[in-house]
Amino acid sequence: MKRLVSVGRGGSGKTTFIALTAKHLIEIGETPLLLVDVDPDQNLAEMVGVDLKEQGKKTVSELLLETFLQRGGTTVGVPPSERIEGQIWEKGLYEGNSFDLIAVGTKFIEGCYCLPDAALKTALEGLTKTYRHVIVDSPAGLEHLNRRITSQVDDIFDIIDPSQKSFHHIERAYRVAKEVKINFKNFYVVAGYRVPGELEAEIKERVRHPYLGKIAYDKNVEKLVLTGKSLLELPPTSPAYVSVKTLMAEAGY
Repeated sequence: MKRLVSVGRGGSGKTTFIALTAKHLIEIGETPLLLVDVDPDQNLAEMVGVDLKEQGKKTVSELLLETFLQRGGTTVGVPPSERIEGQIWEKGLYEGNSFDLIAVGTKFIEGCYCLPDAALKTALEGLTKTYRHVIVDSPAGLEHLNRRITSQVDDIFDIIDPSQKSFHHIERAYRVAKEVKINFKNFYVVAGYRVPGELEAEIKERVRHPYLGKIAYDKNVEKLVLTGKSLLELPPTSPAYVSVKTLMAEAGY
């Protein structure tokens, strides 16, 4: 089993990258996959054609809210993260043919994701051994990475946009991962589709981590996202999909 984590600034293309990576792994038979959406915007499910509400599934935050606030449960005694683990797998896990999906959702209480992150971490430590790959889509901030939702990672992919802040983000993300003792093998840099091709040479010079390449612009991706359709429906000739396949092959997938 391999664990992949995407990081990057908001709007850099992290979720698109994750969805297209999932499509690639599915098509080469590297399944089953577990997709973990840690972004409060919850775009990943839509990008792979899953409506959690329609499927009768709830986010980790919704399950915590339901258990400890609406039903009057107490957080004293056995850690809430352990007490809710069974509910996460029963009521929060969408199970598909090639992949399963789980989402953290919006904040459990104002100001902090600590409890949802802890609950998800406990759940992930339990049953992820059944998957070929676990792929985590992180939000723009590094707070989830800082709380080590998963402490064992094979590859971290930092998706960058054309800005100075993206270069700063690379070093911050790498430093945070090291400081909180996340055990990872590789830290890769990937250029999002908004990065001009002529800047790739400069990116290679400026980053001290392996640069895999750039996600190609594809108007069909924008069209599918705009209409709420799955990126898994993209044809094999899609420029964005071909580019992700190429850079993932560079990373050994």
